[in-house]
Amino acid sequence: MVLVKTSERVGRVPPSGIRKFFELAEEREDVISLGVGEPDFSAPWAARDAAIASLERGQTSYTANRGMRELREAIADHCADRYDLDYDPGEEVLVTTGVSEGVDVALRALVDPGDRVAMVDPSYVSYRPGVLLADGEPLPVRTREEEHFRLTYDALQRAGASEADLLILCYPNNPTGAVMREEHLEPVAEFCREHDLRVLSDEIYADLTYEGEHTSIATLDGMRERTIVFNGFSKAYAMTGLRLGYALGPAEGISAMNRIHQYSMLSAPTTAQHAALEALESCEEDVEEMVRAFNRRRRFVLSRFSEMGLDCFEAKGAFYVFPEVPGNDGTFAEGLLEEQGVAVVPGSVFGGAGEGHLRISYASGLPQLKEAMNRMEAFLA
Repeated sequence: MVLVKTSERVGRVPPSGIRKFFELAEEREDVISLGVGEPDFSAPWAARDAAIASLERGQTSYTANRGMRELREAIADHCADRYDLDYDPGEEVLVTTGVSEGVDVALRALVDPGDRVAMVDPSYVSYRPGVLLADGEPLPVRTREEEHFRLTYDALQRAGASEADLLILCYPNNPTGAVMREEHLEPVAEFCREHDLRVLSDEIYADLTYEGEHTSIATLDGMRERTIVFNGFSKAYAMTGLRLGYALGPAEGISAMNRIHQYSMLSAPTTAQHAALEALESCEEDVEEMVRAFNRRRRFVLSRFSEMGLDCFEAKGAFYVFPEVPGNDGTFAEGLLEEQGVAVVPGSVFGGAGEGHLRISYASGLPQLKEAMNRMEAFLA
């Protein structure tokens, strides 16, 4: 007998494929996990001290719905200096409980029932469920390894995205590590302008760009007024557990998002906001040190794949690589876990275009990566 009747909407949302492998890994004691998208660093000391000091001062009350004014001003200044993004902290910045909440709130604020939402395939696992929970219709846009998993004008055309209402971008990309420079984003922006597509641009990995500078699609002609940009403190500042992100966009879009945010979340965690403010003001050197470490790990993992004979395009962002593997990617990942105790995520979890690949995170330390690569080589042999 069913005591609690659940909604049909929730029934359409599949369980997370990533969590399945985490649960399998928890059953063993000797597992090296390369499946988690989480830095092995702790948050910078200055940010932690600021969080502690705020607690000692008794600053445990709600903040404004949109976030502390001084934090929104610091975010606006940071994004202007770093990414050439110009937003009014009073009306065009919203502090959220992680980027995940920001994207969820944006989908609920911008998507009407039946709206088609185009999204890069492969991409982060939460986008499709978010669209379904907003009563939208997901439209995967397949990217190709031979095009370095970049979104292209032709890919949008082939997928029928001209009929879509919204496009979700994520570059640097999770799971592939792909990046898109200004010259790659221009045709996508052209497509959006031609077909009046609004854009949600998840740029949480922007600081983790290893060659050249990150470009936001919102800086291109005619795109600021149709784009919501998301970023946060989880990845570059190693503050995943503090759950703090932000959204930047036109005032009407941010206002609509805040209308939902103020009822569902009220405000982002106060202690985390104090940590984030200090992170923006004094932790740039910590971020640069972490980025250098990630880049060393990236080069090491790519070199080991080459030695193993695994094809893997050169990821230039985030902290993931996306090698091709023989046979079924799910079967390969399960075998690698069972026989060698290395947990990775099958690429098919992130969409049909990810089939035959694995998402491997190099956010772990070099000793763990070296041992994991040795075990993987033994499994392949």
